[in-house]
Amino acid sequence: MTDLTLNDGRAMPQLGLGTYQIPDSQVAPVVRAGIDLGFRLIDTAALYHNERGVGDGLGHDDVWITTKLWHDQHGDAAGALDASLALLGREAVDLYLIHWPHPAGGKFVEAWKGLVALRDAGKARSIGVSNFLPEHLDAIIDATGMTPAVNQIELHPTFQQREVQAYNTAHGIVTQSWSPLGQGATLKDARIVEIAERVGATPGAGHHRLASGEGAVGDPQGGGPRPSGEQLACARRAAGRGGRGRDRRDGRRGRPAGAGPAGVVTSTSPPSVTPAKAGVSRWRALRYYNGETPAFAGVT
Repeated sequence: MTDLTLNDGRAMPQLGLGTYQIPDSQVAPVVRAGIDLGFRLIDTAALYHNERGVGDGLGHDDVWITTKLWHDQHGDAAGALDASLALLGREAVDLYLIHWPHPAGGKFVEAWKGLVALRDAGKARSIGVSNFLPEHLDAIIDATGMTPAVNQIELHPTFQQREVQAYNTAHGIVTQSWSPLGQGATLKDARIVEIAERVGATPGAGHHRLASGEGAVGDPQGGGPRPSGEQLACARRAAGRGGRGRDRRDGRRGRPAGAGPAGVVTSTSPPSVTPAKAGVSRWRALRYYNGETPAFAGVT
């Protein structure tokens, strides 16, 4: 399994297992099965309400664990992480992320300062963010002089977020993908199926090859009774690089006919953000939720 070196010098596995929407009472065997298959990174969050079960599934294995700070605790990152550590049964996590910037709340810079202190205290070995745009990243870096190790964003062939990726690369931030399979909808996209057939791979392997070729980290969801072995195997298979160029300048290719709004795998949107706004991506809806004007034009 390939590792990526973070800007703090630590090595993070390139493929991880997400646990979004898996109930606390059911997640332990999923995590255990993932570890048995060879996954070495498990991703959870306070908002998932399954950290206790994730901790039970981890056992004593030396596995990278990521969890996240929700915006209702931006003013008390230390207390929030202590609560997560108690549920996980750990003294520290490998990576602690700010789950969303939530600019309308006005505390994401304060939250980042809290994460810096937690890293200095050894409770979070690496720190980063999730769903941050360049303006949010500028704000926290300017305020602290500390650059996140990771920015976890929605990233898949139909939504490549090239501007955010370019910013991350320029600042030495590893891009981590949530929903690398587009919540499964893009696996049926005729263009992706055609590319996969041409290079002799499954559509899922093609997705992960694209992400790994871009130097990104992927976290597919282990939402079934057991995570699929292909989720791990596809990280080791070369699906080639053909067919990448057929997209718009912003990297969004459009969603397959009949597909719903972009879903969430290892991160989640607020409960009030629902697919009711037909055709509008959850990230765009989230920016409305945050009181912002959407930065990414168009609908999905």
